[in-house]
Amino acid sequence: MQVTRKDVDALNAVITIAIDKAELTPKIDSVLTSYRKRADIPGFRKGNVPMGLIKKQYGASVKADETNKMLQESLTNYISKEKIALLGNPLPVERDDFDWDADTMLFDFELGLSPSFEVKLKGRKAITCYEITADDETIDKQIDRMRSQYGSLHAEGTVVDGVEITAKFAAEDKDNKSTFSIDDIKSKAQKKKLMGAKVGDTIELKTKGLFADDHKLMHVLGVDHDKAHGLSIALNCTIEEINRRELADMDQEFFDKVMGKDTVKTVSELKEKLKADAELQFANQSDQKMLNDVTESLIDNTKFDLPAAFLKKWMQTSGENPITEEQAAEEYHKAERGIRYQLIEAKLREQYELTIDREQIVAFAKDMIKGQMAQFGRTDVSDQELNDISERILGNRDEVKRISDQLMSKKMIDLFRAEANLNTKKVSYEDFIKQAYKS
Repeated sequence: MQVTRKDVDALNAVITIAIDKAELTPKIDSVLTSYRKRADIPGFRKGNVPMGLIKKQYGASVKADETNKMLQESLTNYISKEKIALLGNPLPVERDDFDWDADTMLFDFELGLSPSFEVKLKGRKAITCYEITADDETIDKQIDRMRSQYGSLHAEGTVVDGVEITAKFAAEDKDNKSTFSIDDIKSKAQKKKLMGAKVGDTIELKTKGLFADDHKLMHVLGVDHDKAHGLSIALNCTIEEINRRELADMDQEFFDKVMGKDTVKTVSELKEKLKADAELQFANQSDQKMLNDVTESLIDNTKFDLPAAFLKKWMQTSGENPITEEQAAEEYHKAERGIRYQLIEAKLREQYELTIDREQIVAFAKDMIKGQMAQFGRTDVSDQELNDISERILGNRDEVKRISDQLMSKKMIDLFRAEANLNTKKVSYEDFIKQAYKS
C-alpha cells in the first residue's frame, strides 16, 4: 500500500492511497472463510456452505469493509507520522470512473491544513483591565439587603411608603401571586392608586411603566423575559397582605446567620469581610471581561487565512444530518471567529508551554469545592472529605472536561495579565458596568 501527498496550496492538500488487489485479497478471503465456518444456510450443513455462495452473498460488503479498514489505518498512520496539522477531518473524493476490480485501487482524500502564523500578545493598543473596588455605598447596600432578608415582618392596615405588598395579579388568562415593595413602583399615577389601599381591595393597574425594571414584571406576572419587555396590558391587583419589614439588628446573632458562627464580631469586621468577598467576586468578573477583550483583540489582529471552501464542504457532512451548501456557509460564518481563536489559543499553549495534567485538575477541583463550601459556612472540610468529593466529581468525563476548560481559562488569564499590553483602571462596580458594557 502506497500513500502520497500533493499540496494544492498552503492550506489544502490531497492524499492518495493505493491499495493493491494482492494485498487486499488475503484479508477478504480470511473474513469469508470465517463466515463460511459460521454460516447457517438451509440446504447445507454448518461449515460446508460452498465458498462461491459465501462470496456471492457477502463478498461485496466484506471487500468494502476491509478496504475501509485499510484506508482508515493508512490515513491515520500517515497523518500522525508526518505530523500534519488538520482542520476538520479528511474528506473522501468521489471518482466517477472508480473500478472495484482494478489491480490497484486509488483513493483520494482532501485535507484542510492548519495555517502557519505568529501570535503577538503585546499589541500596539492597550486593553483596559479593570480593578473593581467595593466602595462604602456598595457595602452599605449589601448590608441593608441582608438585614432585610433576616428581618421581621409586621402587618400594616393600609399601603404606605416602604411596605411590602403580597397580591394576586390577574391579566388576560394569566393569574400569579407575588410580593413586591411599593417602592418598586415607577409610575407615580399607579403608585397613587395603591396608596391607602387595604387587604382585599382590587386595583386596576397598567403594566407599561409600572416598574422601573421590566425584570420585576417577569416575577410579578410569572411570564418569560421576552413577553415582559414592552408589555402593555391592564391587570387587576388584589391585595392579600400588607407588611412592613423591620431590618434585623446588627448583633452577634445576625453576624452568625450571615457569615457563619463567630466569623465576625463587629460591624467593622463585617464590612471588611464583605468588602474582601465582594472584591474577590468583582475580580472574577474583571478577569472574564479582560479575557474576552484580549481574545477579541487577538482574533482581530492575528492575521491568517483559513481553508474556507474545505471547511464549508466538511461542515455539510460532519453533523448527524447532511446540510446544504447555503446552510454550511451560514454555519461557517458563525463559527469562523471561534475556529480562529482555537488556533490562536493552541499556538499560545505551545509557545508558553501551558499544559494540564491530572494532578493539576484534582488540585483545581479541590480548590473549587473548598470555595463553594465556604460560601455555606463550611470552612472545616477535611482532606478525606475533599478527596471523596473530588473523586466523585472527576469520575464524570463531562465534569473533567468542564474543570479542564476552567483551569485553562485561568492559565490564559494569568498569561494575559503577565504578557499582554494592559492598562489597569480602578473603578467602582457601578462604574465598571457603565464603562465595560457601555450601559
